[in-house]
Amino acid sequence: MEAHRRRSVGAGGAERPPVLGVDIGGVVIHRTADDHDTSFFGETPMLTPAVPGVFDALAGLARGAFRDRVYLVSKAKPATADRTRRWLDLHGFTERTGITGDRLHFVPERADKAPVCERLGITHFVDDRIDVLRHLGNVPYRYLFTGGGGTEDPRAIPDWARQAATWAELAAELRRSVRAARGG
Repeated sequence: MEAHRRRSVGAGGAERPPVLGVDIGGVVIHRTADDHDTSFFGETPMLTPAVPGVFDALAGLARGAFRDRVYLVSKAKPATADRTRRWLDLHGFTERTGITGDRLHFVPERADKAPVCERLGITHFVDDRIDVLRHLGNVPYRYLFTGGGGTEDPRAIPDWARQAATWAELAAELRRSVRAARGG
């Protein structure tokens, strides 16, 4: 996979530091739509669980390979964005990961993640939807996360993306890609 072997290069040919972008729904917050009681869009959204392992994995990545360059980029209308902020606060997201609220970005449409990624210099992005990853051609390393209850078929993953079913697997792959991009 050529995209996973190339270095991240910015304007003027300078190597960019690794910057991680992470979707929220289906990546941080589990999709439990089959159980209306704990669905993020159901009657008790604050009871929706986190994806197993997400807090520890993001904390390690923010301290390690991505050195405080981790952003959350999510498609959400204002009401959903407010609910998401409340969920993150209730679950101690900042305290557990070190990722602060100023690194949280909401966009009105999925395709709007691309300009945010460009502006933030994101080199690695994790989403649970292939259609979102298709819009992120400016992001050299794209990951389809299938462990958060999404509906994507991991057998249909394009050759420009990597797939992970758990946060432990994903974090290991992200660390490997950062080492490879640095030539080591």
